[in-house]
Amino acid sequence: MSEVFPQTLQNKIEDLGVLAVVVIDDAEQAVPLAEALLAGGIAAMELTLRTDAALDAVKILSKQVPEMLVGCGTVLSIDQLNAVRDAGAHFAVSPGLNPKTLEHAIHTHFPFAPGISTASDIEIAQDHGCRLLKFFPCETSGGLRHLKVLSAPFQHLGIKYIPLGGINPTNLPNYLEDRSLIAAVGGSWLAPKKLIQAKDWSAIQNLAADAIKIVRSSE
Repeated sequence: MSEVFPQTLQNKIEDLGVLAVVVIDDAEQAVPLAEALLAGGIAAMELTLRTDAALDAVKILSKQVPEMLVGCGTVLSIDQLNAVRDAGAHFAVSPGLNPKTLEHAIHTHFPFAPGISTASDIEIAQDHGCRLLKFFPCETSGGLRHLKVLSAPFQHLGIKYIPLGGINPTNLPNYLEDRSLIAAVGGSWLAPKKLIQAKDWSAIQNLAADAIKIVRSSE
């Protein structure tokens, strides 16, 4: 069975330790936002498909900011998976596990990390060869304590997780304690909507830099 999420790409995300979860309302915001994150040390983002500007933003980033590792989130269908691939995204993630979307990603060799929150989700994912999963929503599902218990029966399979949902600078260090379990952590606090709308790129750069300091201190 081929890799659902190539190890070389997963290694890049693990080396970063954190990725920004971003909602963009205007595609023209994409480049300065990405540059601010990069200046702060964050070179990966999950750009969610929650606005009409998302796909245009991916296209722009793939051409103008190639050093940013761009993944697309909220990928809910095969059509969306095809669209983000064609737009130039490096990978895709979903909030849940849709077997049809996952199987299409495998068939088209497009890196994909489905979302999980139950043991059944993990069983289905691992049966399809997944070794990188999104744990969402992590905090309201029980947080790191829950994930450790949930993942224990599958630990021998080498599965790693990207927790998202409710993470902030205060609890970020806790999630980074066990890097054998946690590949990286995603957070929307790194580029909040109000700062993007205000075009306060320096504030976003500072948030990114602060997060990277936390990641490095945990190593």
